[in-house]
Amino acid sequence: MSIIKKEELNDLLKTLKGKKIVFTNGCFDILHIGHAKYLKESKKFGDILIVGLNSDSSVKRLKGENRPINNEADRAGLLDELKSVDYVVIFEENSPVELLNIIKPDIYTKGADYTLETLPEAPVIKAYGGKVEFITFVEGKSTTNVVKNILKK
Repeated sequence: MSIIKKEELNDLLKTLKGKKIVFTNGCFDILHIGHAKYLKESKKFGDILIVGLNSDSSVKRLKGENRPINNEADRAGLLDELKSVDYVVIFEENSPVELLNIIKPDIYTKGADYTLETLPEAPVIKAYGGKVEFITFVEGKSTTNVVKNILKK
């Protein structure tokens, strides 16, 4: 398990030749059981799970000024402690398209709230011949819900 920089990906990929690589991404702001189950399910599709983690500035753009709750180093460290996660790489963009073009994973997993038609990364994955798998969410489990529950108390 390791937290790596985007610049280290090409060297890492050379060492992973012959392995089936799965990639997913997200903010993973307040880690909860839904995240853990999603990552565990993602790992089942291959040998290596690489998680693209939105940087603090990216989360702020996507989720608003009050986010993230946890900084990127803490979020990456927590993900790195999960046995289903092999590598974590932080990215600055809103979308992981640049990482997908570097990694070219065999499988890209995303939440089942997307479809191939609504998934912005689908054309990139299709272009290099990868496959998308959709993972069902644990109902009611989200960082947004955790924050709402905290604010109620």
